[in-house]
Amino acid sequence: MGSVTYNYLGKSGLKVSNICLGTMTFGEHPQGRPGCDEKEAHAIMDRFIELGGNFIDTADMYQNGLSETIVGNWLKTKERSSIILATKCGKLKDANDPNTLGASRHNILTCVQNSLKRLQTDYIDIFYVHVWDSGTPVEETLSTLNDLVRAGKIHYIAMSNTKGWQLQKMVEISKQRGWDSIIALQQQYSLLCRSVEWEVSEVCRNEGISLLPWSPLKGGWLSGKIRRGMSAPEPESRVGWSAGRAHHSHPDWAWFSSNEQAWGILDKVEEITNQTGKTVAQVALRWLLQKYEVPSVVIGVRTMAQFEDNIGAAAGWSLTQEQISILDEASAIPAPYPYDYIAKDNIARTRQNNNN
Repeated sequence: MGSVTYNYLGKSGLKVSNICLGTMTFGEHPQGRPGCDEKEAHAIMDRFIELGGNFIDTADMYQNGLSETIVGNWLKTKERSSIILATKCGKLKDANDPNTLGASRHNILTCVQNSLKRLQTDYIDIFYVHVWDSGTPVEETLSTLNDLVRAGKIHYIAMSNTKGWQLQKMVEISKQRGWDSIIALQQQYSLLCRSVEWEVSEVCRNEGISLLPWSPLKGGWLSGKIRRGMSAPEPESRVGWSAGRAHHSHPDWAWFSSNEQAWGILDKVEEITNQTGKTVAQVALRWLLQKYEVPSVVIGVRTMAQFEDNIGAAAGWSLTQEQISILDEASAIPAPYPYDYIAKDNIARTRQNNNN
C-alpha cells in the first residue's frame, strides 16, 4: 500500500503506520524555532498519505494552537475515517487563567473542546495527557478521559512523559474502576536518550502499552548534519537555533559536543550507513522500529527532503542483529541502583532455573 507498514496500537484493534507524522514544526514558532508554513505542511501531509501513512500527531501547545489549525485545515479536505489523529493537552498555558496547564477535569474538557474546533473534526482518535500532573488526583484525570470516550469525543486514551510508577498507577486504577485502558505512551527515546528502558518500557511491555518514541533524532543530533570534527553546527539548523535555549527536546551544541560517548554513537551509526547504504537518520529510526514495544515512531520534519529521508526507515530493510548489538553497546548508559542489582540477580536466577 505504500512505503510504511502497519501495527496494532497497544491492546486495541487500531492499526497505525509505523511512522507517525509529528507536527510540532508546523507553523511559525514564537521563539523562531525552524519550522514550515502551512503550504509546505499540507504538502508533507499529502505525501505522507500517498505513501500509506495514516497516523498524525499534534498538540494544543504547538505554536499555541496553530499546528492544530494547520492540520484541521488540511483534514477537512480528506476522508476523516482514514486518518488516525492524535493530540494532547496539559501544557498550553494562559498567564491570565490559573486553570490552564495540568490534567484537571476542567482543563481537559476545555482543551478537548478547543482542539476539536481547531482540528475541524467531531472526534479525536488518540488523546494524550501531555505530562503527569502532580496537582490533580489521578482518578479525576482518568475518569474525565473515560467520560470523553463514552461521549465519543475521543476514541482512545494515551499518556506522555511519565515515570514508571506513575504509568503503573494509572494502569491499576483503570483496571480497578473498569475504565478504558491506556493504549500508548509517547516518551522521548533515541540512541542518545535511553533511560526510558530502565523501567517505563518494562511497564509498557508487561501491560501491553505501545511505546511511541518522540525526538527519535534527538533534536537534530542524529539527522546526519552533525559529524565528528565539526567546530559548530549550521546556524540555521535546530541544533544551531538551540544555542542559549537548550532543552531536552532541542539540545544545543554544548549539550553533546564534549561527550565522547555521543561522538562514539555517531561514529557507529556512520559505519552502519556505509554498510547499508542508508542515511544516519534512517539507521537511527530503524533501530527504534525494531524494538519490541515500539509499533510506530514519531518523526518531526520541516521540509519535504527531511520527510523523504525519514520515511526511508519505514519498510523494505532491517538492521541485522549484529548491527543492533553494535548500536546497543555504543549507546548503553550505566543503570543506577537498584536496576543494575536487580538485573544481575535476575540473570543468576534465570541461569539457575535453566539448570534445574
